[in-house]
Amino acid sequence: MRVALNGEIKECPEGTTIEDLLDLYKIDKNRVAVELNLHIIPRKELSTRMLRDADALEVVTFVGGG
Repeated sequence: MRVALNGEIKECPEGTTIEDLLDLYKIDKNRVAVELNLHIIPRKELSTRMLRDADALEVVTFVGGG
């Protein structure tokens, strides 16, 4: 199945959760905010929210510094 991740088309298997996709592309799920089809997804739902073909995700990584 194909999904858009930050504007880039990515391939992932059927049954992939948001957490699976983040792991697949080595994105630290503890330091991101995820928007799925224009809706913010709570962190507690990342492991249960299944992706569907043509979903669009925007993932923002938090960076600390000073």
